[in-house]
Amino acid sequence: MSEEIIRKKFPQFKSEFAEVNNIKLHYVKAGPEEGKLIVFLHGFPQFWYMWRDQLLDFSKDYLAVAPDMRGYNLSSKPEEIEQYQPQHMVEDLRALVEDHFNRKEFILVGHDWGGVVAYPFASAYPNLVEKLIIINAPHPNVFAKLLAKNKSQQSSSSYVLFFRSQKAEEVLSANNYAALLGVIATPEMEFSDDDRQMYIEAWSQQGALTGGLNYYRAGGLRPPSQGEKISEVAGEQMEINQIMINVPTLVIWAEKDTALTVHNLEGLDEFVPELAINRIPEGSHWVINEQPERINKLIRDFI
Repeated sequence: MSEEIIRKKFPQFKSEFAEVNNIKLHYVKAGPEEGKLIVFLHGFPQFWYMWRDQLLDFSKDYLAVAPDMRGYNLSSKPEEIEQYQPQHMVEDLRALVEDHFNRKEFILVGHDWGGVVAYPFASAYPNLVEKLIIINAPHPNVFAKLLAKNKSQQSSSSYVLFFRSQKAEEVLSANNYAALLGVIATPEMEFSDDDRQMYIEAWSQQGALTGGLNYYRAGGLRPPSQGEKISEVAGEQMEINQIMINVPTLVIWAEKDTALTVHNLEGLDEFVPELAINRIPEGSHWVINEQPERINKLIRDFI
């Protein structure tokens, strides 16, 4: 079904696989093979398809690539929770860019968990990243401070405790994934029956929902659970190595994000010296799909 939708709506998209870092990554690409590479990384509970408007636009003059991150849709889904720690996704991306696409430089765009991976990637491989664009994704060092000290972010992150629980899969998949559809399909965006079908099919892949949730289970960053003293988790949060970003970076922040507060912008320049911030007051966490043309223009103006 999804292949028919893609053929009908997006005939220029090519669906391919890469063997990288001991796993198989699925990605969709569009644009000239000789074009400059731009890679788009999704978060939870998305997959490559969230970037469809960006693939259409940037493929006019770039080789635009949107992978399914490990654990999602058609990519490999390792069973061990440890396999979802950020360093593994960083190496997935390095191998995809350097070994598979044979590129020495590219532009990196990340949203949600895709941004959480993009930050340490740009820190580890600044020579590979020409420019970095982050859309509503927390910098790990800033986020760790907020989870340790900021009650607003602690409250906004309380859903993470549910995602880490053993009942998450059952609840989120109930009634044909009604809860997940309710999260990602906001009134501010166009969301068709075809879009709905694409998402349900992606979430229904064997192990895909668990793969996505394992990002939360593998990560040390979490709010305190009921009755837990913040001091019990704060030490763990604050032990993160400093992730310095020495590449030109644009952070686009939709301010109506209910999961990530605008406090994530405070002190960000301490870790990202070459920083530009563009706020979208009326956008939600899903601003990419709510205002695709605006997002495309902001990225284009920056790169």
